[in-house]
Amino acid sequence: MSIERQPELHKIRVNGAELAYFERGARREDLPTLLFVHATGFHGRVWDYHAEAFPEHHIIALEQRGHGRSEKLSVTNWRTFGEDQAAFVDALDLHGLIGIGHSMGAHGMIDGAAMSGRFARLLLLDPTVAEETAYGPDYAAMFGDALHPAAKRRDRFASVEEMVEVLSPKSSFPLFLPRIFEDYCRHGLEAVEGGDFRLACRPEVEAHVYMAARSNAAVYDSARSLDIPVTIVRAKLPEQGNVQDFSSSPTWPGLANVFRQGKDFHWPDCTHFIPMQRPDEVIAIISQLIAEEVHPAAP
Repeated sequence: MSIERQPELHKIRVNGAELAYFERGARREDLPTLLFVHATGFHGRVWDYHAEAFPEHHIIALEQRGHGRSEKLSVTNWRTFGEDQAAFVDALDLHGLIGIGHSMGAHGMIDGAAMSGRFARLLLLDPTVAEETAYGPDYAAMFGDALHPAAKRRDRFASVEEMVEVLSPKSSFPLFLPRIFEDYCRHGLEAVEGGDFRLACRPEVEAHVYMAARSNAAVYDSARSLDIPVTIVRAKLPEQGNVQDFSSSPTWPGLANVFRQGKDFHWPDCTHFIPMQRPDEVIAIISQLIAEEVHPAAP
């Protein structure tokens, strides 16, 4: 894969937030723009490996509010992420998009696509949409007055190399493609006073995002309203009752049936970090979606 074309960083103010995004290439009438949106705690540059597989395309990797180089804002309802995405694609006048979202980014993309009408196809990688009856205040209430445990995450490192060394044996990081793990570390830190580096997504922001995970029941209204092809990839099922198992799928297995044109793939040997663990298979699906969009089958 070519790594010659580096993405350009831009910022735009939409929906009351300054959002950063990385852009590659120019818009083309004969090829769809690819819009990548990351998960909670990540940033736009985790998609570099995937983007490099499509050098002829116009590609945008959005950084959601509170993440990366976007404004450090917390959220209390995941609907906000979809509103941000809709306002973003409207402001840039993007259309005919193929959207690729992971986890919370994919959840927001359902709303963003429904609100904007500017997406042609969606690839939702474990979109963190629970069963419809799971939505309500009870999920956040179980934390009481405390923040989600993510608030205690270490957020300062002396260097990128230290972050790589400290995190590489932990959690699901050993399963990441090494290049993507390095991109996650290298582009997920910001220099701070004193020469140290700090996570661009603050732990307290990440904690608030997790605590709001069951806030957006309206995502089901958006899903039902969409009449475009939607491909869902789900990871391994969680152990019974373990809602804090980040390695397993947080997506209701029946979600694809809610969409008018939904398709479901279950990868039971993969963790929730699908695009980091199985990037080449994700790239293959994106390639197929592009082919179907550029050369649609005869009716």
